[in-house]
Amino acid sequence: MHSAITTTAAQTKLLNCPAPAKLNLFLHITGRREDGYHLLQSVFQLIDRCDTLDFEIRDDGIIKRENEVAGVPEESDLVIRAARLLQRHAELKLGVNIRLHKRLPMGGGVGGGSSDAATTLMALNHLWQCNLDKNDLMQLGLQLGADVPFFIFGQNAFVEGIGEQMEAVTTPNQWFVVIEPGVHVPTPTIFSAKELTRNTKPVKITDFSNAAKVEWKNDLQAVACALHPTIADAINWLKQYEINQGDAKMTGSGSCVFCAFPNEDAATKILQQVPHHWTSWIAKALQQHPINLSNEFLG
Repeated sequence: MHSAITTTAAQTKLLNCPAPAKLNLFLHITGRREDGYHLLQSVFQLIDRCDTLDFEIRDDGIIKRENEVAGVPEESDLVIRAARLLQRHAELKLGVNIRLHKRLPMGGGVGGGSSDAATTLMALNHLWQCNLDKNDLMQLGLQLGADVPFFIFGQNAFVEGIGEQMEAVTTPNQWFVVIEPGVHVPTPTIFSAKELTRNTKPVKITDFSNAAKVEWKNDLQAVACALHPTIADAINWLKQYEINQGDAKMTGSGSCVFCAFPNEDAATKILQQVPHHWTSWIAKALQQHPINLSNEFLG
């Protein structure tokens, strides 16, 4: 992974800013609030597969994306919305040119758009010298989407509530084979399905940390597989290689599926066997967001 952030002496640019993907090591739906929001429990795992973004300050207040991103009009891009939100919040007259190098799949359940938005908030907080702390940025990020605060939080987390309650957790150092089955799963469709089970018994963070014998599953998986059988096909293909029963599963609301392996060699061997009609890749588990590790720009 290339996560080196390039800065200029005058701090008018930040280049190659990483926006990593996440995997849900499990995702349990434990209830539903009266306002319709689902209560969930999950462990969010950062991985070293990233989009990257370049930022260059403008002094005319204009916020502009410099490149086309297939399927994402500029006006609806979370990156542009994040930049405008911060600009309004900080009452700034500065603008920015943004270039987004997209590598993560859209509608894949790996948090690509949310991660891009989080990296935008963190980078521009530094470039524009807004001096907001991490909690302020997380509150802003929540206005853009439930997953955005996690990427600003910057480390693997046991997540509860509607996704806003986070507690840092240490996860195994492992590698993942990830398959993109080639379908886009709209999140609202999954959450509104009448077949979705919403009464999984809550677990404690210590259950996960101690690797207790809990069935770590994704409650959204059955609904997604019923709608898109190709997701089920990819999970079933991975199941033949899983070390522990249930390791192969879908992340988020889909459509990407993954399976954990102890090291890069083991993951690479499986990757070489994935049928060619699926896009697939391997990724390493991270313990922290690469921006945290770089200490390049986060006060």
